[in-house]
Amino acid sequence: MRGRDLAGFVAEAQERIDAQVEMPPGYFVEWGGQFKNLEEATERLSIAVPAALVLIFLLLFMTYGSARPAVLIYLNVPFAAVGGVFALAIRGMPLSISAAVGFIALFGIAVLNGVVMVSHIRTLQSEGLSLPEATLQGARDRLRPVLATALVAALGFVPMALATGAGAAVQRPLATVVIGGIVTATLLTLLVLPSIYSRFGGDVTAAEEAEGRS
Repeated sequence: MRGRDLAGFVAEAQERIDAQVEMPPGYFVEWGGQFKNLEEATERLSIAVPAALVLIFLLLFMTYGSARPAVLIYLNVPFAAVGGVFALAIRGMPLSISAAVGFIALFGIAVLNGVVMVSHIRTLQSEGLSLPEATLQGARDRLRPVLATALVAALGFVPMALATGAGAAVQRPLATVVIGGIVTATLLTLLVLPSIYSRFGGDVTAAEEAEGRS
């Protein structure tokens, strides 16, 4: 098991047993221990992750009362996921249970940055600025807050990403996902999201913005 993931080890062991061991009639092989716990956790996460994504979108929709800003902010989620996957690949880590939990935390951070950006742009629109002007001004105004949020979150996970002691096998994948995803999500929030919003954001009235804030 040293130097490899549990699921990969069991998968190889299952292939070898199927190919080399002929079980007598009435006998079967059942895999238990930590692998059984892993299977149960995977089943729970197969429900928890989609549920978290759906809830995030519903909260965004309820916040703005419109699907358009919710969808634009939601673009942060796949960009964050790409960064997390690449970070795992660079470090040679498998997509484990702890990494999946890291993705849930990452999605929350990525969406938060998108909300900070889009909410300010919509506020500027409600004050009378045109869509291009509000987008440009909003991107400038929220540069430091978005960077500060990203840096605090990323630096906070660095000790976990470099951990070597007890629990490191759980901490490192989680922290690696969060740090890698924050990098790509922050780039999207600062560069891509304002550009997309300036094209598809639409008009916002003062009444609509006040209703969204309430």
